[in-house]
Amino acid sequence: MAYCVLRRVRAGAFLLFLTVATRSGWAQITPVNPAQWTQELRAFARQDSLTPPPKRPILFYGSSSIRKWETLRQDFAGRPVLNRGFGGSRFPDALYFFDRLVAVYQPRQVVLYEGDNDIGSGATPQEVFQSFLAFEQLMQQKLPKVPLVFLAIKPSPSRWVLYPKVQEANRLIREYIEQHPKRLRYVNVATPMLGPNGRPRPELFVSDSLHMTPAGYEVWEGVVGKALKR
Repeated sequence: MAYCVLRRVRAGAFLLFLTVATRSGWAQITPVNPAQWTQELRAFARQDSLTPPPKRPILFYGSSSIRKWETLRQDFAGRPVLNRGFGGSRFPDALYFFDRLVAVYQPRQVVLYEGDNDIGSGATPQEVFQSFLAFEQLMQQKLPKVPLVFLAIKPSPSRWVLYPKVQEANRLIREYIEQHPKRLRYVNVATPMLGPNGRPRPELFVSDSLHMTPAGYEVWEGVVGKALKR
């Protein structure tokens, strides 16, 4: 089973490398620079001080596709959802801030979207899978009774050339999740975003061809809602 170790690479610097122990040996993933997220972390702390988060929330965590889900509370009204996505994050960032942005809230369920920026930055599908295993191991260590929902990495017009890698990463994660259905769930938000021609539906994306329009989040709402706890 995977676990993570943080290793400082030069004195006085915040640049850290995340190393993951896997069944096949040690694999270094990507550098993580915690300082780049200072402003977003401060914003979360301010939100918590002004409006206390719900007790035992359904915590949405991950990169900008989560952070930009501005209608999350309205879309899942009546459920104690909490958004802790931070834009541009990769799996190593999600692992590094697990205690501060996930475990501290003692969630009843965690909904995770990561891997998109990892592949966009050059990570292989196997590296993304190993990162997922590291995240799942943290869940077992620190939130052992909390179910984890993984949202499939989406297809994007701007990263269409990378979609075969996205599909492979999704496959590896999905097959692992299917072997552990009691604590893990895979939600396929990717396929509904494809049109009849097998390519991403343009109306689901804003002008950067990466992030989603309200119509894109409507697609996600319909799929994700079925996986959420009450």
